[in-house]
Amino acid sequence: MEQKNESSFVGFILLGFSDRLQLELILFVVLLIFYIFTLLGNTTIIALSYLDPRLHTPMYFFLSNLSFLDMCYTTSIVPQFLFNLSGEDKSISFGGCIVQMYISLALGGTECILLGVMAFDRYAAVCRPLHYTVIMHPRLCALMASASWVTGFANSFLQTVLVFLLPRCGRNKLAHFFCEIPPFLKLVCVDTTMNVYVTFFASVIMLLTPVSLIMFSYGWIVKEVLRIKSTGGQRKAFGTCGSHLTVVSLFFGTAIYVYTQPSSSDSQDQDKFMSLFYTVIIPMTNPLIYTLRNRDVNGAIKKVLWKDS
Repeated sequence: MEQKNESSFVGFILLGFSDRLQLELILFVVLLIFYIFTLLGNTTIIALSYLDPRLHTPMYFFLSNLSFLDMCYTTSIVPQFLFNLSGEDKSISFGGCIVQMYISLALGGTECILLGVMAFDRYAAVCRPLHYTVIMHPRLCALMASASWVTGFANSFLQTVLVFLLPRCGRNKLAHFFCEIPPFLKLVCVDTTMNVYVTFFASVIMLLTPVSLIMFSYGWIVKEVLRIKSTGGQRKAFGTCGSHLTVVSLFFGTAIYVYTQPSSSDSQDQDKFMSLFYTVIIPMTNPLIYTLRNRDVNGAIKKVLWKDS
């Protein structure tokens, strides 16, 4: 019966942490809690940005996009992972693997570009305050956000198609907890040097292009802030950028480490834990980073909670 099931099965086996049974139970509980908090935190950001007129600004428009993106990104990975952790079944269908790879890669690429766009918004707010509303016109904001989504999904479509066209010669056991390109290429039974170069080149473009825009924007921001003579003015100016800079450092630091380092069998477990960090931890912490020291958001929360009273 097992041989029949194996021979007729056309999907993939996500090995994940199946060699550590005790860790699986701990991961299930922790991930479930983190996933719930991710949904609650990001939904709160989106709802507040819509309900409070004071948050109808370009910064919170992009932040709402980021929150929605983080919810979708986590949802494309965590529910399937929780299902696999909850029992002996570690499988995912062929179509499910394609969709998961496409959606997760698309949303990851979109977030890269969106964070670069948000850096430009902070540059306009700090360095061009008198012309900020003219520069960051609602149409331009919508155009830049749309471009981020379209670019991310277009890049993902090309990479996903190229990967799934490669022959696997019956291999279907992925040494990972979700369908991602680097572990998937290890199943291929032909030379993947060209695909590795294509993936690396695309990763460099999707990562380093936004990073260059971020560095350019913050270079001008630092230069402008240093011209402010008062310490209070400098603190206020840096305060408007602190949350974004923290999110950028966490996201790009982890992504660059994972996608640009050479893969090896010795680093498989390390890669899995790093992937857990940027697929689960970062989407959960983003709302916290943007709300803990943000007076506008804290004020909006109080206004919504105590509106009746």
